[in-house]
Order: sequence, then structure tokens, then C-alpha cells
Amino acid sequence: MKIKLHVWRQKNAKSPGKMETYSPSDVNPNMSFLEMLDVLNEDLIKKGEDAISFDHDCREGICGSCSMVINGRPHGPSKGTTACQLHMRSFKEGDELFIEPWRAGAFPVVKDLIVDRTPFDRIMAKGGFVSVNTGSAQDANALPISKDLADKSFEAAACIGCGACVAACKNSSAMLFVSAKVSQLALLPQGQPERMRRALGMLRQHDEEGFGACTNTKACEAACPKEISIENIARLNRDFMKATLFYPEHESSANE
Repeated sequence: MKIKLHVWRQKNAKSPGKMETYSPSDVNPNMSFLEMLDVLNEDLIKKGEDAISFDHDCREGICGSCSMVINGRPHGPSKGTTACQLHMRSFKEGDELFIEPWRAGAFPVVKDLIVDRTPFDRIMAKGGFVSVNTGSAQDANALPISKDLADKSFEAAACIGCGACVAACKNSSAMLFVSAKVSQLALLPQGQPERMRRALGMLRQHDEEGFGACTNTKACEAACPKEISIENIARLNRDFMKATLFYPEHESSANE
């Protein structure tokens, strides 16, 4: 299978970057996209050139590390699929592929296709947890939770924090990520004591990191490899509005 790749190459955060063109050899349609990049890197190393840097870990669509834009779409053309789950059979013989890192001011490029996603970690540190002392594990039926709420919480918890929502948004907003992390706790009894403060704290950090405001174009939902619903953004907005009544001293936010 012959394809042509145009890959963003950037030595470090301070260096200017540019697209470089490659034609990898021995590309099998059954290879994953990252395996194809591995083959290309082997060719580059044999030639004495620098390998293309890209993030990866589990290669099973779980860790969210494989953050790259393929032909203008975060994670590539397949819906509900991360870049590591994408296979070369999704493309045709002779295709030209353009591979870039996430494009967002809050995600500066580290090298080539790798961006700094630590802003997500700082957002999580502001409320993505339950701090009550739960003690030992309770019996399964000790804290009844309706199936509807449990399912919605589980769906929100499926967010892998990859940042595709930010890359797809014209404003580089991370509201889908924040709302998913807030919702997975807000829907459960264990998350109620800190629900309002959680919404305030995580949204404030979102704004401080430089992410943009949500304008509800649904691009984030369309690009999300876990198909997280923007229903979570509506829930976060409701929690934020309620929270400003309880804690008016924290009401300022770029997402008002």
C-alpha cells in the first residue's frame, strides 16, 4: 500500500515548525495508524534522520495519549475511534495524509506531534475527586443509585482526556472535558457535598489555562472518540449558575 504523508515537524516548543513529506515503505492495510508511523520511524532511523515524536501508551483507545489531527480531523476520519485504533484500511491506495498536533494555545507543542496537555491535570486537581472519607467498601446495595443516573455517570466517566474536543473547537474550549469530569461525580450521591465548589473550581481553572468559551457548535461531540454528549455541558452550566448563588464571590468566569 503506497501513501504519502505530510507530517508536522518541530524540534521544540521555541523552534518554528513545518510540514515534511514522507513515503513510508511496507505499509500493510491491516496496520494501525501508529504501527504505520513506527514503520516510517524505522526507515528514518536507518537513514540517520530523527524519528517523528508522537505520544502513545496503551494503543487500545484508553489512555488518550495518541493526540494528533489527521486530514483536519482529531484522531482521523473514523467516528468514535482514537488514532491508535485507526487502521490503514480506512484509507485508499495513493492517499495523501496530513498529520498535525493539536492546535490550541493552551496545548503548546513540545516536539513534532506531541503537545503539553498538563492543563487538564491542573483542572482535575481543582475538583475532579471526592474528598469525603468513605471508609471501607460498602455493600453493593447500601447506597442505592438509579440505573439511569449510573449509566449517565458511566458515560461521562468514559472521557479519556485526550483533548480532541479542544482541537475540534473553533474557540479551543475544553468544556466537554470539564463537563464530563464534573458530571461523572455530580450524578452520584458521593459527589453531592462538593458539587457546587467543584463546578466553580474546575471552570475557573479552565479559564485560567487559556481555553476558550463554549459556543455550542457541537464540534467537540462530533470529534470525541468516546462520543461524550454535550448534555454534560448543559449540566455543568446549570451547576455553575447555581454555584454563583451559593458562592457569589467566585461568580466571575469567561464562560458566564
